[in-house]
Amino acid sequence: MTPTAIDRGTEWLSQAGLRPTRQRVALAALLIGDGQHRHVTAESLFADVEKQGQKVSLATVYNTLRAFCDAGLVQEVMVDGTKSYFDTNVHDHPHFFWEDEAKLTDAPAYQLEIAKLPDAPEGAEIASVDVIIRLRRRSS
Repeated sequence: MTPTAIDRGTEWLSQAGLRPTRQRVALAALLIGDGQHRHVTAESLFADVEKQGQKVSLATVYNTLRAFCDAGLVQEVMVDGTKSYFDTNVHDHPHFFWEDEAKLTDAPAYQLEIAKLPDAPEGAEIASVDVIIRLRRRSS
């Protein structure tokens, strides 16, 4: 039997040790229910859950995404100081940010080469390196 989006979402939450509340399951099903990785903002996920007729507040969406981040289910990608995207692919990989559409997509990791990073200041260590490549459509 093929698992449903609800089944996938419930299992995803359980594997992370999160209690599968109605709101969490609804949001998890939207995020990973089709088995594909997604990049969402809290606002876009809120709009998707509303389209399905679910009753979840925007504050709950924000809080749930934060809980998903803390549990390692999604990673937050800061595009600038005002916009966060949440990515269900938690493995290190670069992103394209399409400025004209305000859309985040995965960039091919196998094409990225970082030859050298600067030394971390004394007493610090590099925790991660985020690569966001900003794109805009060429004007004809």
